[in-house]
Amino acid sequence: MSALPTRLLLASHNAGKLAELRALLADLPLELCDALSLGLPVPEEPAATFVENALLKARHCAALTGLPTLADDSGLMVDALDGGPGLHTARYAGPDASAKDNIAKLLAALGDRPDAERGATFVAVVVFLRHAEDPLPLIAQGLWRGRILQQPTGSEGFGYDPVFFDPAHDLGVAQMPAELKDRISHRGQALSALREGLSQLYK
Repeated sequence: MSALPTRLLLASHNAGKLAELRALLADLPLELCDALSLGLPVPEEPAATFVENALLKARHCAALTGLPTLADDSGLMVDALDGGPGLHTARYAGPDASAKDNIAKLLAALGDRPDAERGATFVAVVVFLRHAEDPLPLIAQGLWRGRILQQPTGSEGFGYDPVFFDPAHDLGVAQMPAELKDRISHRGQALSALREGLSQLYK
């Protein structure tokens, strides 16, 4: 099997994800770039599952560039909202919603529920394709259990981090050092699970 290019494409326009992935994969001989820096469109995510959406994004960007591609689909599943916003996490408050818009809608939907009724799980599925027609993609997932805070707190992270609380560390995600978040987050767990396969490919 021919050697893979060391340039790895992240099929995302999210600068926060790119920074996280660079830190998480820093020990591998990879040059990470993203769809935004290459001017690539990232397709819509019409599928019914996180893994299907991640594969769709990875195949699309790999086909456009010929590069090995990593894509993730992640979301926030809130118990009291029957697993919502789920697949619609990034667009919860509308197609052009900001993170603040999404958080405001989430807090309004939960209202004054007590902490015991604010349980939630961050979900991440990460896939890696050697090329667009790769018949055997690497796939991994991570789950991060916590609860939704009554109001935003902290200044780190991105997305819903200001309102997600990790009881195991007694910290809101936006209060965490980046190193801790990278290690324990849903995306960190998924990439850790994917690392063995990537290490074999890029040794």
